[in-house]
Amino acid sequence: MTGETFDDRLVAQLAQELDHAEQTRERIRPFSVRYPGMQIEDAYRINQAWVDLKRERGRAVFGHKIGLTSRAMQQAAGITEPDYGTLLDDMVFEQGSDVPTARFITPKVEVELAFVLGRRLEGAQTTIFDVLSATDYVAPAIEIIDTRVHPKDAETGVARKVLDTISDNAANAGIIVGGLPAKPDGLDLRRIGALLSRNGVIEETGLAAGVLNHPANGVAWLVRRLAPWGQGLEAGEVVLGGSFTRPVEAAPGDVFNADFGEFGSIGFRFV
Repeated sequence: MTGETFDDRLVAQLAQELDHAEQTRERIRPFSVRYPGMQIEDAYRINQAWVDLKRERGRAVFGHKIGLTSRAMQQAAGITEPDYGTLLDDMVFEQGSDVPTARFITPKVEVELAFVLGRRLEGAQTTIFDVLSATDYVAPAIEIIDTRVHPKDAETGVARKVLDTISDNAANAGIIVGGLPAKPDGLDLRRIGALLSRNGVIEETGLAAGVLNHPANGVAWLVRRLAPWGQGLEAGEVVLGGSFTRPVEAAPGDVFNADFGEFGSIGFRFV
């Protein structure tokens, strides 16, 4: 099958499959296996169709996330650029809260920085300096990722591809923003680090420089990626710049704490 066969009907059908998988917590076969001619733009169309489906049911856009920002993750996925997805209001949890594990299939936790925008960002020439100028403040954040697609196809044994992750709204599942928000002026965001512990054991550490050499680079990339469609990022939206730790699996009863040093910490529990 070639990319041209991804008409609106098929895109809507596959978005419905992802929606059903999330609601029933039953994963589906990778689209890339079922449709070998699938292209990246097909995946983004499915992604957007699923987001539109949720918005029709009353969900609101909270912001955006950028994934696959580290070189190691890009090499593992066989791509040369990040991916992105949309954060919705029902994905937001408070720091210190109990996160219901039943909302997810196999949740994992990542450490990131969140950019809270003070004004709209748009344009194909957007730079890191534009991002920093438009950012009201930067805050520590946690992303909870999940996948509605099987890691490996049971029928063929073929692993899912980045096309499947993009379709799956870039594995979006949850976000917690906390710690001590700070103005980006005068901060070396590259040097912000974090210790991620699960049940008192440090599982991951990292520096924000691991995200495309500077976490604001991912936000600039996203604005440029949206420009051909006349889209941008709106004032007040929260943008997750990308994880600078590997994902850590979560199970009911797990207590997590992300220590960002002078920028505070974020604690929460899966129940």
